[in-house]
Order: sequence, then C-alpha cells, then structure tokens
Amino acid sequence: MIKYSGLHHVSLTVTDLARAKQFYGSVLCLLEIQRPDFDFTGAWYAVENQQLHLIVLPTSQTIRKDNYLSSREGHFALRVKNYDDTVAWLKKNEVEILEKPTSKSGFAQIFCADPDGNLIELNVDQQDR
Repeated sequence: MIKYSGLHHVSLTVTDLARAKQFYGSVLCLLEIQRPDFDFTGAWYAVENQQLHLIVLPTSQTIRKDNYLSSREGHFALRVKNYDDTVAWLKKNEVEILEKPTSKSGFAQIFCADPDGNLIELNVDQQDR
C-alpha cells in the first residue's frame, strides 16, 4: 500500500516562458522560486508548501488547441482567501473567467486559463464566501 504525505507539485507545459511567467507571477501573484539548472527552460513557483513547475515544450501533447473554459477539462485548483477579491482582480487584469459560486462541489469556484490554455480553478468553501 502507498501512504501519502501530500501533493508536492503540478507540472504544466507552456510555449512562451516570458508570457507564462507574466501570467503566473503578475496575474496569479505566485512567488517564483529557485529552479535547478536543467537543460530545458522553465520556471518553478511556490504555492504554500506545494509547487507549480512550468516546462517549455511547444510540441507538448497536453497543450490544448481550444482555450474555452470548462470545469470538466483537466485542471488544478488553488485555494484562495477571498472569492470576490479574486474575481475583481482577474477582471481588472482582463482574464476571462467562468464563475461557479454555488457549485455542487461545495466550493465557490472560479475557472480561468493561462495563455497556453492550461485550466486553473481558484476556490473557497461556499460557507466562507
């Protein structure tokens, strides 16, 4: 049997590192952290005790061709402290969002996509909204 202690990181492929870093650093406000000197480009971000790794691979089979927002496509979720502040910030930064404040999941959800179409869910418990 496997015993887990937590989720360490999520890796996403991107096509343009500068554009991705602007989105994850400036729009999503994630803190970039030191990354090993790999022989390929990318960036790492801290998300509390977990990490997000970006890997530049324009030929990746995981990059979506259509950037429509759907909560049913593969995505990762980040817990935010305030739903309304997050919505306001994303709108101010002209990020297209899909809001699901009363989702059956029990989370108030906001979905958006990075410039390469990687889907991201930002959520809070509905009772904390």
